[in-house]
Amino acid sequence: MPSHSSADSPAAPVPGPGTLDTLISRTHSLRGEVDAVRRGAEQEEGGHGTDPERRWQRALCDLAMLHLDDLGLRLDQLRDGLSTAPAGPEVADPPAVCAPPPAPAERVGNAEWNFLTDEVDWSPELYTIFGRTPETGPLPLDELPTWLLPDDQTWLMGAVTDCLVDARPIDGEFRILRDDGTLRTLHMRGEPVLDAEGRTASVWAVVRDVSTLRRGERTARESRDLVRQQRQLARTERRLAVELQEAVLPPWREELRLPGPHGPTGGGLDLAARYLPSASDDLIGGSWYDAMALGDGSTLLTVGDLTGHGVEATSGMAMLLGAVRGLALAGVRPGPLMGHLNQLLDGAAQPALGSAVCCRYEPRTATLTWAQAGNPAPVLYRAGHGRRLDPPEGVLLGATSGAVYAEHHERLAPGDLLVLHTDALAPHVPSTATDAPDGAGATPRLLGLGGRLTAARSAREGLRLVVEEFGGAAREDDACALIARVPVSLPGVPAPGT
Repeated sequence: MPSHSSADSPAAPVPGPGTLDTLISRTHSLRGEVDAVRRGAEQEEGGHGTDPERRWQRALCDLAMLHLDDLGLRLDQLRDGLSTAPAGPEVADPPAVCAPPPAPAERVGNAEWNFLTDEVDWSPELYTIFGRTPETGPLPLDELPTWLLPDDQTWLMGAVTDCLVDARPIDGEFRILRDDGTLRTLHMRGEPVLDAEGRTASVWAVVRDVSTLRRGERTARESRDLVRQQRQLARTERRLAVELQEAVLPPWREELRLPGPHGPTGGGLDLAARYLPSASDDLIGGSWYDAMALGDGSTLLTVGDLTGHGVEATSGMAMLLGAVRGLALAGVRPGPLMGHLNQLLDGAAQPALGSAVCCRYEPRTATLTWAQAGNPAPVLYRAGHGRRLDPPEGVLLGATSGAVYAEHHERLAPGDLLVLHTDALAPHVPSTATDAPDGAGATPRLLGLGGRLTAARSAREGLRLVVEEFGGAAREDDACALIARVPVSLPGVPAPGT
């Protein structure tokens, strides 16, 4: 349920660059007007600096310009952002900083130290700033540095000396430790009042408590530094993830031709594959593809994906893909192989889910034996049409212990083209209808490529068609596509049905 405040008042619109430019321009214009008022006060006073009312007006104008300078600086920072570096991945917001309870407006007090009469006059606000009472009396100017932190005492004593000897104004900040133990940050702007002989007769100053302002600046600075650290960490993690992915995925790109039982051109598959990044290049996921000739003359084909992004996902992908290769070389069939992968993820220290399809193609009989774990079934293109193969039973890897994965067999014909892809290439919506025809619930765009894919003269050309169709899609996750094309002539292997 929304709060009363959100229900009663509309949310403030997010300021855009144009709005910020307008505010900055108005701030600069207002500062110029305040400066003109200050110069007018100086001209009316005649430059003598002896009228307390005029001095108070000038001091208020100075404070107003300081506030406007601060405001202009913050607006510039808000417009320019954290840095000019390229936009990085989304990072978590910095930890919320608990705001202090609402405090009264920053106090401004004034004081005058008269060296001719040894009188000191403080305004009531200045007593409050220093945590003193009128009964304790004001501080003489030579005692003021004793209230400062040691690091600030030297500056104030030098500024007071310059004011008394060379009639220079005092303008700077210092920190005081009050009797109640609280630390305050003050800004002091003082001017010397000269006598007829040009010597400093008194010092008149305006003191502003800027503790809240400096605390807010410190919080903003710490939050900015934290965000920068998070962005740097994200960039480093992305670089490591990319390097790990490039080291694990097959060294071949675009095209691979595996030898068949009758030599390099005798029945081997024509292969092509591509890794397709997500719409955000910074989201490196755990998608993989691979094809490998096995010792018995068959061929391993696989694609898959692991949940998550970054180094954790790519390292998990490396583990799974290494297991797939090792188990396939050991002669483990696709169904039991999926069971081993499920057991591997189920016992992993970092819980994760994975989807995969694993195929074993026997070129002597043109038979494809395959199993799947929550991955879209391969799409077979023949005679100008595409259909998704009927998937065998199989759940996501790591979803449940002891899962059993079934296998299906498919006879391939000369010229057939097979597309294996991960789920992010094209959303897969399985059909629940028992009498649904082949391909029901599959992506129409993928099946619609049937005519062009069956006419493709190579796996590389088929991959180009798939990438043209899906490569520009605004995917939320990365994807892989693997194209396998059966040679037009298979020595000694009749077409299906003969």
